[in-house]
Amino acid sequence: MNENNRYIKGLDNLSKIDGEQGQLVIDSLSGIAEDIGMYIIEFAFGDIYDRKTLDLKQREMITITSLLSQGGTENQLRVHINGSLNVGLSKEEIIEIFIQCIPYVGFPRVLNATSIALEIFAGK
Repeated sequence: MNENNRYIKGLDNLSKIDGEQGQLVIDSLSGIAEDIGMYIIEFAFGDIYDRKTLDLKQREMITITSLLSQGGTENQLRVHINGSLNVGLSKEEIIEIFIQCIPYVGFPRVLNATSIALEIFAGK
């Protein structure tokens, strides 16, 4: 796939998943780190999110779990919890995903992610 197609597919996936929030992330890089924005669009959303084996709902489940597990990813969790809701995960499913993480990453990271989720849910 050529670079232009990757970019177009990436923008389409970014819009489906993260909507306005995703574009705000890309816009925040303007004038200082446009290449990072291009990598996000072409690689993450154009190449990875466009693969056929997993659907967008499954991909967002993995993404929020990965972000929760790392810790220190609050801004990205905000974007992807919102994205998870956009692609069809329910609030209950998101909390259940977090509960599943407790034995593996511990209460502090799960509580931090839950706090962010509740913030996002309040705005919905």
